[in-house]
Amino acid sequence: MASISRVLQGMEARLARRFERSGDQHRFPPPNPDVPVGSDTLPQIRHLVVLMMENHSFDNYLGVLGRGDGLPVDADGNPDAVNATAGGRLLGSKRFATTEQHARVPSQSWEASHEQWANGNNDGFVRSAERQRSDVDPSVAMGCWNDVDLPFYYGLARAFPVADRWFSSCLGPTFPNRRFLVAGTANGLTTDSIAHTFDHPANGTVFDLLTTHRISWANYHSVPHRGPALKRGLGVHGLRLSRRVRSILKGLNRRFGNVGTEAKSFLQFTADAYPVGILRYLSHVHSIDRFISDAAAGRLPSVSIVDPDFRKNSEENPQDIQHGEAFAARIINAVMAGKGWMGTLLIWVYDEHGGYYDHVPPPSAVEPDDHPIETGGPWRFDRYGFRVPAVLVSPYARPDYVSHVVHDHTSILKLIETKWNLPPLTRRDAEADDLLDSLDLSGPPAFERPPNLPNPALRSDPGVA
Repeated sequence: MASISRVLQGMEARLARRFERSGDQHRFPPPNPDVPVGSDTLPQIRHLVVLMMENHSFDNYLGVLGRGDGLPVDADGNPDAVNATAGGRLLGSKRFATTEQHARVPSQSWEASHEQWANGNNDGFVRSAERQRSDVDPSVAMGCWNDVDLPFYYGLARAFPVADRWFSSCLGPTFPNRRFLVAGTANGLTTDSIAHTFDHPANGTVFDLLTTHRISWANYHSVPHRGPALKRGLGVHGLRLSRRVRSILKGLNRRFGNVGTEAKSFLQFTADAYPVGILRYLSHVHSIDRFISDAAAGRLPSVSIVDPDFRKNSEENPQDIQHGEAFAARIINAVMAGKGWMGTLLIWVYDEHGGYYDHVPPPSAVEPDDHPIETGGPWRFDRYGFRVPAVLVSPYARPDYVSHVVHDHTSILKLIETKWNLPPLTRRDAEADDLLDSLDLSGPPAFERPPNLPNPALRSDPGVA
């Protein structure tokens, strides 16, 4: 079995090097031109783990944490942020009565996100919710949860560094933002239409870079492998047919009101935001159970992306968010208890805000490339999306630290590029910050012994594979 794996990896590396030679890979210099590309400049971090959940803003989850720039409050300490309905009625921030969510509202679509942003006023959240569903109280867009609802997350954010200026990469939904995570660009995509995801960015993805320089990586996810492997085994035409059928079904579900299915992303794992072929799938895509065992044994690869089940425990509406917290707790606790803890940095973050209110207007951003936007019109990728929760978990994390540095998902790419002196993929990750302000790599690790965190609200998650 090991020999088969080595053969597959050798074939993949040769294909990646061929792509690198034929592409535009060397337009950007590596961070340190005096050091060979691929050199490890941060040996203290041996395992980088990215746990990206779905669809919540900083204020929605951590707005009442008491650390960082949370929800504005009145003289009594109560949240007092408001948005107006189309009729002028003011609706304010308040704690939700339940951890279950409404289907399809609020929305994080490209159009809804720009309406919520409202040219920097951040006062369109309620009006956007009104447009999504007239039968749901539009104040749902202004709600938040606290440490009673999400005890594990609040314990995590109180122990480790919180980034209160981590913005999603664009004012849009899941697919474009996860594309920024893996390639520094959405390549023009503004929707979650899986039928439009057969392209490849000009400079490739971070997985191309890692493979070319023989840096180990894996994408662990919750979907049974038989279906995805079969589609890739049928080649690009089989994958294209599958995605077109899924896109048609999603449209029919929306038309006929089957929100239980329509509200779920059809993305099965993040690396597939740009389609993953059969060689790469067999070599690098693994189960969540495999992640748990790899973490316990200290044999995680250099870079790991861990995905929830997007239909059951990703925290996208209408799911109960406590299922996602239970899943994330399982992943984070496995890392902290594993044999490789002393060399690990885990980043807990969200792909985008899910349509939930945040009071900080997203700043302008460097356009990643010159790729035209798929929908045409006046929109561009020249602005970050809304803030999302983000915590850095590592033995070397700075205690009692809040990072006010502007980050987005391409900061993860910048960290990878800094560590291994790899060339940036786009203008966006070339300009990004590398997250190192939240770590102290020179002194004794503050979290050599991991902290005892609160249990999640649900001790087990029925959606965990």
